[in-house]
Amino acid sequence: MPMNIAIDGPVGAGKSSIADHVARRLNILHLDTGAMYRAFGLYALRSGVDLASEEALSALVEKVDVQVEYADGAQRTLLFGEDVSDLIRTGEVSAAASAVSKWPAVRRRMVRAQQEMAARADMLIDGRDIGTVVLKDSPCKIYLTAASEERARRRYVQQLAKGDNTPFDQVLRELIARDEQDMNRKTDPLRQAEDAVLVDSTNMTEEETVEAIVKIVEEVYGKQ
Repeated sequence: MPMNIAIDGPVGAGKSSIADHVARRLNILHLDTGAMYRAFGLYALRSGVDLASEEALSALVEKVDVQVEYADGAQRTLLFGEDVSDLIRTGEVSAAASAVSKWPAVRRRMVRAQQEMAARADMLIDGRDIGTVVLKDSPCKIYLTAASEERARRRYVQQLAKGDNTPFDQVLRELIARDEQDMNRKTDPLRQAEDAVLVDSTNMTEEETVEAIVKIVEEVYGKQ
């Protein structure tokens, strides 16, 4: 059986970057599922579809072509063959991803693809329903979080580096709203799996967080 590691947590917890480092340490693949939902969110925005219409989005998701490939040790997300890895990191696309991901048909399509990938190879998958849905039978589950103000600060710094001058107060409001939406959606809401280990990185450096998660993995699977 492949070694499958699940990492869940709210927006801004650093899941993607932490998961990248952990996967490299373990020499396994890292699948950023949030990027898949973001790519579909971008497609929905480009298509002009009503993000509140379950019927429209359920039909649209059957047409989308989202692929994941790995180049130079990093995941690249492709939308109909176009590399959208950078385009999907804007606030607008983030909000669209949260909106489209609440619909059952969208989640079923993405979850099926994720499970098929995990069945073929050792893989670390991060997202918001990995330990509870995608890899619910994995023996190694982590819930990575941090205080909302710290998560907003990290997001604010990231956006500034990209030339996005959105005020911190707005970043914090949007993050709290995203938490509310993700945790209260009807289909596969964000929550900590009962058997997941909690890692609160509020007062931890990125390196300390990586070390904590690698230790958890080694306790389950042994040293790699």
